[in-house]
Amino acid sequence: MPRFRQLGEEPRSQVLEDVNAKKLGIMGDHLSPDERLHLITRNLQEVLGEEKIKQVLSERELRVYWGTATTGKPHVAYFVPMSKIADFLKAGCEVTILFADLHAFLDNMKAPWELLELRVQYYEQVIKAMLESIGVPLDKLKFVKGTDFQLSREYTLDVYRLSSMVTEHDAKKAGAEVVKQVDHPLLSGLLYPGLQALDEEYLKVDAQFGGVDQRKIFTLAEKYLPSLGYAKRAHLMNPMVPGLTGAKMSSSEEESKIDLLDKKEDVKKKLKKAFCEPGNIENNGVLSFVKHVLFPLVGEFSIKRDPKFGGDKTYTDFEEVEKEFAEELVHPGDLKASVEVALNKLLDPIRKKFESPELRKLTNNAYPRSSNDKGPGKGNQKAAEEDELVPSRLDIRVGKVISVEKHPDADSLYLEKIDVGEAEPRTVVSGLVAYVSQEALQDRLVLLLCNLKPQKMRGVESQAMLLCASIEGEPRRVEPLDPPEGSAPGDRVFVEGYETGKPDDKLNPKKKLWEKLQVDLKVSSDCVAQWQDKHLMTKLGQITCKSLKGANIS
Repeated sequence: MPRFRQLGEEPRSQVLEDVNAKKLGIMGDHLSPDERLHLITRNLQEVLGEEKIKQVLSERELRVYWGTATTGKPHVAYFVPMSKIADFLKAGCEVTILFADLHAFLDNMKAPWELLELRVQYYEQVIKAMLESIGVPLDKLKFVKGTDFQLSREYTLDVYRLSSMVTEHDAKKAGAEVVKQVDHPLLSGLLYPGLQALDEEYLKVDAQFGGVDQRKIFTLAEKYLPSLGYAKRAHLMNPMVPGLTGAKMSSSEEESKIDLLDKKEDVKKKLKKAFCEPGNIENNGVLSFVKHVLFPLVGEFSIKRDPKFGGDKTYTDFEEVEKEFAEELVHPGDLKASVEVALNKLLDPIRKKFESPELRKLTNNAYPRSSNDKGPGKGNQKAAEEDELVPSRLDIRVGKVISVEKHPDADSLYLEKIDVGEAEPRTVVSGLVAYVSQEALQDRLVLLLCNLKPQKMRGVESQAMLLCASIEGEPRRVEPLDPPEGSAPGDRVFVEGYETGKPDDKLNPKKKLWEKLQVDLKVSSDCVAQWQDKHLMTKLGQITCKSLKGANIS
């Protein structure tokens, strides 16, 4: 039998039975090992080490942990892991939820320790409220803070032991989907995957649960924990849920997600703006929410609509919803309105709990509004605009390579003339000799960053930067980005949600705006160029690369 298997969707009738079972308090004591395995693994995208899980279930209860870094506010996609935690508890598992405050600090040091302490408290309160809202008994759960054990002498020594075994390449590869990838990474980001692996041993669990984006960290743990003399654990992986813009739902992207404490009018506003083309079932965040959140938690989905458009209908099978939407029998407006009703039913108990003065204060202290939220004064308006970190300030355009030749004074550089829709082509110097042939570049459409300060490279002034996807390693791999078919020189490139912003005439090199924005430029697992999980686009479609999944863009 293979070591891992792909897992399919669960019949909705079974979900309804389990919802009723939850209400009756039926737990794992009444289930056979096979029935427990069924509950533990259903609706997952992938399982590593299923045989180990079977062995444990034949002897005792499975011990599972799920960790979350206490950074941005939890949002409605957190209902996806919560529904699986409910499954684990029904299967009789011992479940630990880890509030990974040390991991949050290492993740580019997004918040100081004082703020992280408050965010741990916020996460505990809001996750408990979520679990209560879906009927999960909290007495079967254990909550642990990372720094309660990750700063111990034993754990620290194991970090050093692990660092003597894991290569820089393996550490960077393991964190590729969850740690920001840059050409010169901080050591903290390289430590992150190893710490997550060690948590399995120090929490004394049999399995770790997470999203499929954690897979490379899980395989690193399987590879290296036995080298430290520790057991290899099993790994359970949920699918990733698209956000309202069609990309991954992210705490850092306000328009891609619905906060657990959003008011009803905010839910309505965000759903109204959500990407949901008639008949389009690909990257449809609203439809995905029905599939991954509402059906697993509620077991059915009701569409409310005018009788002349078909009247109300209740679905007990997601495939039927998807099929009718694809055939345009369900209108996007009716889908959004019905999701809004169902979602607010989930959120109402959480909102009510957080109406208390204590939790309101905790929320405001854990996530204080920045000074920019209050609006700059007249004297500070220009400075605030200059400091605003938004991708619309980059002047990225489609260009066509008119000519390409070797730099007269540098064997590793090309000298290119590129048409970007101006009166004269721009001169561009790029270090692509080792990666792309002259023939492949000639007459090719490329992407150029056009508002950098011109810079001399071996005596020739380069008037723009040719943008490429790159993966470090031996050998280094580089591919120019590709605009959509039919593009023309001068076509503007923008990031979803930032279409209307105006680029700077020239980027101020002292402000290092490009360097700060470039950190979040990356190629997705579908080879689509993104900034903070939002697609780079032209009016004709998405920017892509040929094959470098997970690459950085520079």
